[in-house]
Amino acid sequence: MAQVTDHGGGVRSVAVPIPDNPLGTTLVYVVDTDRGPVLIDTGWDDPASWDALAEGLTACGTSVGEIHGVVITHHHPDHHGLSGKVREASGAWIAMHAADISIVRRTRGTKPGRWFTYMADKLTASGAPEEHVAPMRTARSRMFPGASPALPDREIVPGEFLDLAGRRLRAIWTPGHTPGHVCLHLEEAHPAQLPGNGRLFSGDHLLPRITPHIGLYEDPDDETVADPLGDYLDSLERIGRLEPAEVLPAHLHAFTDAPARVRELLDHHESRLTDLRSLLVTPLTSWQLAVRMEWNRPWDDIPYGSRNIAVSEAEAHLRRLVKLGHAEAVPGSDPVTYMAV
Repeated sequence: MAQVTDHGGGVRSVAVPIPDNPLGTTLVYVVDTDRGPVLIDTGWDDPASWDALAEGLTACGTSVGEIHGVVITHHHPDHHGLSGKVREASGAWIAMHAADISIVRRTRGTKPGRWFTYMADKLTASGAPEEHVAPMRTARSRMFPGASPALPDREIVPGEFLDLAGRRLRAIWTPGHTPGHVCLHLEEAHPAQLPGNGRLFSGDHLLPRITPHIGLYEDPDDETVADPLGDYLDSLERIGRLEPAEVLPAHLHAFTDAPARVRELLDHHESRLTDLRSLLVTPLTSWQLAVRMEWNRPWDDIPYGSRNIAVSEAEAHLRRLVKLGHAEAVPGSDPVTYMAV
């Protein structure tokens, strides 16, 4: 049976499964408009996920073929994966922030082999052991989820209302989890009259109980050094000041008191940066730092792909420490090690 929740005020959610993922599902929101229903995110591209979305839309009193538009919070395959199939079935438009459209375009235009070579080089530079890097050198495209995502045909402009007839949905740019992540502020009175400023579709930016991954999404041909954790922390503070009455996230469940959750996340990252700085009394590569960081399970129990994500997150934290002047690269080290200052 489809898992559908009515949030009131012409907003419902459908729980769409994510294969082999501890998160379990993506919450796809169905927003009524005067021109037909609009989806916020679509879920993973998998037959069981497609069936769950279709059944959920039927339970909402509509169907895939009636979808008017698709608004994507960010490019990850558990959010954008089914967008192309929805557009094929309905003719719906797909909207996304320009920074993530750029990633989609790059992903579509780059052969998987190029990505695997780049990732192998990045892992080597991080200090990863050869036995970990070696599988990247022989990887195939089937290991690369979302290798050909749908190209959006509309751009989400931060600060502007989306073109949703009869609704007031404003885009807020919240980079960090991805460069083009957006939250969507429904500037309408809460249907249950909860105190606060409307409702916020938060994507993965603000979630209950868990912290979103903050890693690197870089162009192999661009040497710009980004600071995604700094971007995320700045974005969090902006969302906290918004004080929405209720948050509708892409995973787990809706919740209230966004400022309190923002404060928890800010404190978490401040504590983590402090802990990492203490680890860097000894020079460490980003791989060595990732091995020593605290995760939701011991390092030996973390699967291969998740270790790559962990190393990316370690590097994002290192970049933040460097930018704050709390760490620096050790001159002449290869692979590069970092040390607290």
